[in-house]
Amino acid sequence: MAERDTTQDARGYAHPEMLVSTQWVADHLDDPNVRLVESDEDVMLYEIGHIRGAVNLDWHTDLQDQVDRDFIDKAEFERLAGQSGIANDTTVVFYGDRNNWYATYALWLFRYYGHEDVRVMDGGRAKWEAE
Repeated sequence: MAERDTTQDARGYAHPEMLVSTQWVADHLDDPNVRLVESDEDVMLYEIGHIRGAVNLDWHTDLQDQVDRDFIDKAEFERLAGQSGIANDTTVVFYGDRNNWYATYALWLFRYYGHEDVRVMDGGRAKWEAE
């Protein structure tokens, strides 16, 4: 588990431990215990460019069962996480476009299936690109 980004504590959030700054992400790009996950509404954005080392989880094709039109089951989730280089003790940081809409959906799914150390990058893709 990676250390918390305490710069978020003073902002008044109920769970500041789940939010990391773009600087925290930059400082952890080479941390083998941290996996960045990009999940966008615009599925082409990842292919255009992404944060070094990030994996892409498409909310529609990866996180949704294509037959049931519901979120994937636990077996598929475990396969997807393993294929993405995510173990039970990996710190997973989500980010994306549209103010992290689908990134937070992906975060929710990880929490739903019991992954404890999940975080979201404050400002998402837009803030990362702006800096």
